[in-house]
Amino acid sequence: MTAASLPERMRALLERAFAPCELRIHDDSAQHAGHAGATEGGHYQLWIRSPHFKALAPLARHRAVYAALAPLMGNGIHALSLQTLAPEETSV
Repeated sequence: MTAASLPERMRALLERAFAPCELRIHDDSAQHAGHAGATEGGHYQLWIRSPHFKALAPLARHRAVYAALAPLMGNGIHALSLQTLAPEETSV
Protein backbone atom coordinates (compact mmCIF):
# COMPACT_ATOMS: atom_id res chain seq x y z
CA MET A 1 0.00 0.00 0.00
CA THR A 2 1.32 3.46 -0.88
CA ALA A 3 1.32 6.42 1.48
CA ALA A 4 -1.44 8.98 0.97
CA SER A 5 -0.54 12.08 -1.00
CA LEU A 6 -0.33 15.37 0.86
CA PRO A 7 -3.66 16.65 -0.55
CA GLU A 8 -5.29 13.37 0.55
CA ARG A 9 -3.87 13.79 4.06
CA MET A 10 -5.05 17.43 4.09
CA ARG A 11 -8.52 16.31 3.01
CA ALA A 12 -8.68 13.65 5.74
CA LEU A 13 -7.71 16.13 8.47
CA LEU A 14 -10.16 18.77 7.24
CA GLU A 15 -13.04 16.32 6.84
CA ARG A 16 -12.47 15.03 10.36
CA ALA A 17 -12.32 18.54 11.85
CA PHE A 18 -15.08 20.30 9.90
CA ALA A 19 -17.33 17.78 8.08
CA PRO A 20 -17.38 20.18 5.11
CA CYS A 21 -20.22 20.23 2.63
CA GLU A 22 -17.69 21.36 0.02
CA LEU A 23 -13.90 21.11 -0.06
CA ARG A 24 -11.43 21.92 -2.83
CA ILE A 25 -7.66 21.67 -2.57
CA HIS A 26 -5.50 22.99 -5.40
CA ASP A 27 -1.75 22.38 -5.51
CA ASP A 28 0.08 25.48 -6.80
CA SER A 29 3.54 24.15 -6.01
CA ALA A 30 4.69 23.99 -9.64
CA GLN A 31 4.16 27.75 -9.96
CA HIS A 32 6.59 28.33 -7.10
CA ALA A 33 9.46 26.10 -8.21
CA GLY A 34 12.75 27.78 -7.37
CA HIS A 35 11.14 29.96 -4.69
CA ALA A 36 13.31 30.11 -1.55
CA GLY A 37 10.70 28.35 0.58
CA ALA A 38 9.67 25.79 -2.05
CA THR A 39 11.94 23.14 -0.57
CA GLU A 40 10.06 23.40 2.77
CA GLY A 41 6.80 22.15 1.26
CA GLY A 42 4.05 22.82 -1.21
CA HIS A 43 1.87 25.80 -1.97
CA TYR A 44 -1.87 25.14 -1.78
CA GLN A 45 -5.18 26.92 -2.31
CA LEU A 46 -7.94 25.66 -0.06
CA TRP A 47 -11.66 26.36 -0.45
CA ILE A 48 -13.86 24.94 2.30
CA ARG A 49 -17.56 25.37 3.12
CA SER A 50 -18.67 24.03 6.50
CA PRO A 51 -21.43 24.58 9.08
CA HIS A 52 -18.60 24.75 11.62
CA PHE A 53 -17.73 28.25 10.33
CA LYS A 54 -21.24 29.68 10.82
CA ALA A 55 -20.51 31.33 14.19
CA LEU A 56 -16.85 32.14 13.54
CA ALA A 57 -15.26 35.36 12.31
CA PRO A 58 -12.93 35.02 9.30
CA LEU A 59 -9.77 35.11 11.42
CA ALA A 60 -11.12 32.42 13.76
CA ARG A 61 -11.98 30.26 10.74
CA HIS A 62 -8.44 30.54 9.41
CA ARG A 63 -6.99 29.74 12.82
CA ALA A 64 -9.21 26.65 13.04
CA VAL A 65 -8.03 25.44 9.62
CA TYR A 66 -4.38 26.01 10.53
CA ALA A 67 -4.93 24.11 13.79
CA ALA A 68 -6.50 21.18 11.92
CA LEU A 69 -3.58 21.11 9.48
CA ALA A 70 -0.90 21.68 12.15
CA PRO A 71 0.76 18.27 11.61
CA LEU A 72 1.43 19.22 7.97
CA MET A 73 2.44 22.88 8.38
CA GLY A 74 6.17 23.15 7.70
CA ASN A 75 6.11 19.40 7.10
CA GLY A 76 4.64 19.33 3.61
CA ILE A 77 2.75 22.63 3.47
CA HIS A 78 4.80 25.80 3.03
CA ALA A 79 2.06 28.22 1.91
CA LEU A 80 -1.71 28.07 2.19
CA SER A 81 -4.33 30.38 0.67
CA LEU A 82 -7.72 30.03 2.37
CA GLN A 83 -11.33 30.66 1.46
CA THR A 84 -13.54 29.61 4.40
CA LEU A 85 -17.32 29.81 4.09
CA ALA A 86 -20.40 28.86 6.07
CA PRO A 87 -23.01 26.99 3.98
CA GLU A 88 -25.19 30.05 3.32
CA GLU A 89 -22.32 32.36 2.31
CA THR A 90 -21.29 33.07 -1.25
CA SER A 91 -18.09 34.91 -0.27
CA VAL A 92 -16.46 36.47 2.75
